[in-house]
Amino acid sequence: MIILKTGQEIAKMRRSGEIVASVLKRIGEVARPGVATSHLDKIARRMMKESGGEPSFLGYKGFPASICTSINEVVVHGIPGDRKLSSGDILSVDVGVKLDGYHADAATTFVIGDVPDSAKKLIDVTKDAFFAGLDQARTGNRLGDISWAIQNYVESHNFSVVKVFVGHGIGTQMHEEPEIPNYGRPNSGPLLKEGMVLAIEPMVNEKKAEIEILEDGWTAVTVDGGLSAHYEHTIAITDEGARILTE
Repeated sequence: MIILKTGQEIAKMRRSGEIVASVLKRIGEVARPGVATSHLDKIARRMMKESGGEPSFLGYKGFPASICTSINEVVVHGIPGDRKLSSGDILSVDVGVKLDGYHADAATTFVIGDVPDSAKKLIDVTKDAFFAGLDQARTGNRLGDISWAIQNYVESHNFSVVKVFVGHGIGTQMHEEPEIPNYGRPNSGPLLKEGMVLAIEPMVNEKKAEIEILEDGWTAVTVDGGLSAHYEHTIAITDEGARILTE
C-alpha cells in the first residue's frame, strides 16, 4: 500500500532532509585524498546527533555504519572503514536521517582529486538522469514514466542502469511502497498522486549493468570492474509539481 503524506508530514520530512543535505555538503568538503571513509562516517554521525536526528542506516538489517561510502566500482552499500581515498577515486555517499519519526534519504557521487573526464561524464549523466525522472514526477503521470525517463537518458549516453536495486517510497519507514525501478515502460505502474513521497535514485554503471555482492553481505560491485555512480533525492509530489526535500 502506498501511503500518502499530509502537508504536515512532508514538512517533517523536509526537516529530516535538511540534515541529510547538510551532512552531504560537509562530506563533500572533507572528502580528499588521504581521508579514511571511517572518518567521514564519524563526521556524519556527529552532525546527525547534534541536529537532533539519528542515522537511518545504522543497524538497519545489521548495517554497521551511519552512511554508505562506495568507491569506484562499488555500486552501493559500501561500508566505511580504514580505506583512504586516493586522487582519481569517485566516491558515492548515501545518507539517511530520521527526525521526529520521519526519514529522508539522499546520495551523491564526489570526485576525489584528479579524475578522468570519462568518470566525470558518468557522474553528470547519473545526476541528469535523476532530473529527467523528476520531470515526470507529477500528478496524473505513472510511476513507469519516471523509470523510463531515467533509463532512456542513461542508455542514450551509452551507460547502463542497475536493475537489481531500486528507489522507494519513504516516510515513517525508510523503505515503503512503491518500488521505483530505474528502468521500465512509460504509462505503466501506479498513478502518481499528491502526497506521495519518493526516494528516486539512479545507479548507473560505466559498463555492464550486472553487479555482485561481496562476502560482507553488503558491498555491491560491478561484475566487470567498471565505475558506478549514484544520485538520489527524496521528493514529494504536490499539486504544484515535485518538491525536493533533501536540498
